[in-house]
Amino acid sequence: MYGFIGLFSLSFRLQYFVSSLMMFQASSTAKFLFTSKLLSAAIIALLLVTVPGCKKDKEVGKDKPAAEMYENAKHYLNGQNWSRAISEYQRLSTRYPFGRYTEQAQLELAYAYHKGGRPEAALSTADRFIRTYPSHPNVDYAYYLRGLTNYDRRVGFMERLMPSRVRDRDQTAARESFRDFDELIRRFPDSRYTPDARQRMVFLRNNLSFYELDVARYYLRRKAYVASANRARYAIETYPGSPETASALEILYTSYTEMGLPELAEDTLKVLALNYPDNPLVTGKPDKGGFFRRLWPWGKD
Repeated sequence: MYGFIGLFSLSFRLQYFVSSLMMFQASSTAKFLFTSKLLSAAIIALLLVTVPGCKKDKEVGKDKPAAEMYENAKHYLNGQNWSRAISEYQRLSTRYPFGRYTEQAQLELAYAYHKGGRPEAALSTADRFIRTYPSHPNVDYAYYLRGLTNYDRRVGFMERLMPSRVRDRDQTAARESFRDFDELIRRFPDSRYTPDARQRMVFLRNNLSFYELDVARYYLRRKAYVASANRARYAIETYPGSPETASALEILYTSYTEMGLPELAEDTLKVLALNYPDNPLVTGKPDKGGFFRRLWPWGKD
């Protein structure tokens, strides 16, 4: 449309030019006729060039159906072209903000963000999907993807092979991942993502409990017994079943003893004896394998 308007504007200017030319060259009729024919030829040529161009622009700007746009984005997602997939999903969501294709596109957009190395965008997109479509049949995947994104923020390839490397790092993302997976399991116990979430929680539980006890031992060495007791108790309550539970009870017993709380210390020792009767603190024998056990980073679940 804009091409035709510009064309008519140009034609009007050319006609004005011809009229002016007539005023100054009225004495030369033959010359004027030649100029008019030349002008007409120029206008026809301009029409032939401009009209196909306008048609092409119109075809390029023509909207595609939502199904076609979704399949196009899905094609790039399956090809692991994350940046192009993100662009196509965003275009679909902008053009069609509602509908079943847009709903599914939001989930796949979050996944593309996750795989494309944009965790913050992946988390915000998953959260938005949960808020907008809380009863969607695939909302469990949004919870799983949120936990998976936080999991991968701190746990890389080498950390999976050597879990002890994770224990010295900031555990904020690991805690968030643990909570995300726990929420998924509580809300959707029959979800197909629940078994994988449980396995990842075991890994996170073991490393988070070790981290908490490492901090508790630091406080214990500094004779900050209240802080060491709080850390040990937190590890026991938050990460039950961890391989570090026995060590947590040992720290808790020592802290209570040093604080002059014999009743709490005795109760802790009873719990330790009930659950770990072979513990050196219970038997009174030295832990001969303790040093090597701590060197080996892989504990039993």
